[in-house]
Amino acid sequence: MEGGELFSRIQARGDQAFTEREAAQIMRDIGTAIDYLHDMNIAHRDVKPENLLYTNSDSNGVLKLTDFGFAKETTLHNPLQTPCYTPYYVAPEVLGPEKYDKSCDMWSLGVIMYILLCGFPPFYSNTGQAISPGMKRRIRMGQYEYPNPEWADVSEEAKQLINQLLKTDPNERMTITQFMNHPWINQSMAVPPTPLHTTRVLTEDRELWDDVKEEMTSALATMRVDYDQVKIKDLDTSSNPLLNKRRKKAAARGKSGSPVCNNQ
Repeated sequence: MEGGELFSRIQARGDQAFTEREAAQIMRDIGTAIDYLHDMNIAHRDVKPENLLYTNSDSNGVLKLTDFGFAKETTLHNPLQTPCYTPYYVAPEVLGPEKYDKSCDMWSLGVIMYILLCGFPPFYSNTGQAISPGMKRRIRMGQYEYPNPEWADVSEEAKQLINQLLKTDPNERMTITQFMNHPWINQSMAVPPTPLHTTRVLTEDRELWDDVKEEMTSALATMRVDYDQVKIKDLDTSSNPLLNKRRKKAAARGKSGSPVCNNQ
């Protein structure tokens, strides 16, 4: 689509602040698309920024969810089993031996919302692997942080919503109906227009993009099934800038004072 990817548009804003209110409105638009699919018992299974495209480059461009190559119908008696995903957005149950359902999309919504509000992902690899053992462990434990300064001014309501989306137990995870009825979503115009660090974080360290894409396309040797059985989406042709932050700067940033979630 002519309008380009969601995060590319945010990055192009330059000095114009991206606000929490705008993030809420974007999440409402994404939720509307997921709501439509889940109402028909269809799991998208690849909800990620690269698949969120604007219809045109004007301010009235509509955000659309695209790429339904992994989408599949799922019911209580017909759960999903093949692990289909892009690393960094994968729900813990997709990494494990259990079957899963459309709630995997809700986890991906939580990851996207987290990135929208700060510019980097909640789960990341500190090694050269696309998804390291440590990263898988943190995903399965629901262990992530809200580090400052990026999260200092983000509302507690937004953080609590993320916590409900990133529940490791899919039975406890927020449904799309609950998401759409949440005040931060259905009253998005009332969300404070707090300036976020997102644009700055997405813009800096451009030279690291190639390193990030190389990591994301490497073979996932630590997966629970043989590589040939896994349907992996890579980022080889993507210009996504957001995956470099925590891997490259975790040591420099420091952990003191950073709230940690163990969202099991």
